[in-house]
Amino acid sequence: MIDFRYHLVSIVAIFLALAVGIVLGTTLLQDPALDLAKRTSDELTSANNGLRADLDALRGREAGNDAFIAARTPQMVAGELTGQRVLLIEAPGSSTSMREAAQQVIEQSGADIAGRLTLTEKFLDPAGKGVLDGLVNQLKPANMVFPATSTSYDRATTLLASALVTNDPAQAGPPSTAAATATANATVLESFETGGLLTVEDKKDGPATLAVMIAPEKPFEGETAETLTSALVAVADGFDAASKGTVVAGAAANTALPGDAIAAVRDDSEVAKRVSTVDTADMPVGRVVIVYSLREQLAGRAGQYGIGKGASTALPASTTPTPTPSAQSGS
Repeated sequence: MIDFRYHLVSIVAIFLALAVGIVLGTTLLQDPALDLAKRTSDELTSANNGLRADLDALRGREAGNDAFIAARTPQMVAGELTGQRVLLIEAPGSSTSMREAAQQVIEQSGADIAGRLTLTEKFLDPAGKGVLDGLVNQLKPANMVFPATSTSYDRATTLLASALVTNDPAQAGPPSTAAATATANATVLESFETGGLLTVEDKKDGPATLAVMIAPEKPFEGETAETLTSALVAVADGFDAASKGTVVAGAAANTALPGDAIAAVRDDSEVAKRVSTVDTADMPVGRVVIVYSLREQLAGRAGQYGIGKGASTALPASTTPTPTPSAQSGS
């Protein structure tokens, strides 16, 4: 039987071995280990300093490019969208400063801002689909028929778009339709606003011809991320169908995530054929590209522009708008 003395001797032997190891490590291996650590530290410091210098140089070049583009923006976009009316759509979590900067450049292009539609989180909430369906069934005109495969967001967007945009140039500007139609459109917007689903600001008389959606600053997260993103894709596609074109604008995400609205549009091959995206709206060049993308939409084409995943190129090729009236789609 193993007694206490055996355990004591074993414990003493273990600690003695540890002590000997420490002594050997600090005497025999001290210099090589310290030399290696110092060389590694020096190499990392040198590499870090080089990267910092490269980053500073890139930031300087970027600042110079941004300053040049910002100074030349009025000339670069002048007359590109003369006669068009643009509806601005703000998604939940989008940047107000980004929207304001984009609005300024759109106005410099000769377009008129027809109003701002701000969607709330309640509009996108999957638990609120019943509310959307109830409003649509209550407010839709008798002749508005939805495809059997349409979702709650598809139907709600179709109704909202019919009240805010048009693909018929003759209907742009002050309303030329019957007073009953104008009243019905106002009722639709007021009902959705009363329900806490959206707000409408600075709306001018008559529908817009184009739409720009400002995407959320950060991708949606959590179990409902894909559902929320799909809802925004449905909104963009629905407004595109009812107008002469729609562009979704925002900033490129650092990594591809399921809740990224711009990536979701690009990943949907059918929607990407109709709706354009710009992921550099946080930069002066991106705001110019928004205008060029809207011009391209007028010509019946769409593209995915910027620097993020799924972007085909930085900006559209030079395009002369030759819109073809369509009762179904704006692009």
